[in-house]
Amino acid sequence: MAITPSIKRDYLIKIAKNGKREDDRRFDEFRKIDIETGIINKAEGSARVKIGNTQVIAGIKMDIGEPYPDTPDQGAMSTAAELIPLASPDFESGPPDEVAIELARVVDRGIRESQLIEVEKLCIVPGEKVWILFIDIHILDYDGNLFDAASLAALAALMTSKIPIERLRPMLERLQEKYPMIGQYLNDYQNDFPLPIKEPPISCTSVKFNGVVVLDPSLNEEEIAETRLTVATDINGDIRAMQKGLNGSFTRDEIKKVIKASLDNGRIIQEQLYKSVGK
Repeated sequence: MAITPSIKRDYLIKIAKNGKREDDRRFDEFRKIDIETGIINKAEGSARVKIGNTQVIAGIKMDIGEPYPDTPDQGAMSTAAELIPLASPDFESGPPDEVAIELARVVDRGIRESQLIEVEKLCIVPGEKVWILFIDIHILDYDGNLFDAASLAALAALMTSKIPIERLRPMLERLQEKYPMIGQYLNDYQNDFPLPIKEPPISCTSVKFNGVVVLDPSLNEEEIAETRLTVATDINGDIRAMQKGLNGSFTRDEIKKVIKASLDNGRIIQEQLYKSVGK
């Protein structure tokens, strides 16, 4: 271990023993969260989220394509994450690395397992044509807890997204020659309409180091973390998804505390999310 990381670890552990964190937060407290929507004009929906100094942008694009064979009457979704080199000295240009892939998977899983998007309403012609939704996540500044920032940005972008009927009407009209039932679809939906979604799940991430568990880890806390647990909860207080990372473990009591902190903070963040999207 290098000298600087060793000194940093010793310092964080020392103040944690006294119930403190480097930024004076409580162990179960988030940093300041800012949510801004509608920042990309060409996207169907977009949002920028800041958690402390971590900053993430999410954009939604939609297209028309074929459904998956096992879900012929449901729309499709794809999630990708890009770690921009300017966001951190550790990020490099090129194909997605393990961090980007895991980040995209965690965000994607939270959306899918919570059944946030009413995918059956994205069907145009069963077995033939559906709406395909692409979630693109870009990391602008990295100072810890990318999972929650990326998830929240994706949620805000989805909640402000609209189905691009007007933009893709020419394509739909061409497809109508082969699939006459599209004519009725165009009659029913003459203008862009909101993406059909349910109550959003809120992701809250905790890490553990030297027997201490903290919520919304900073970059320094992440660097010395032994294990990580992300819990997504809904407005009813139900757990919708959980994701563990790193090689360490949590005790049963620690997991209970993580879940309680996720529930308490999830309610607060959900209120802020609804205000930011105008609902």
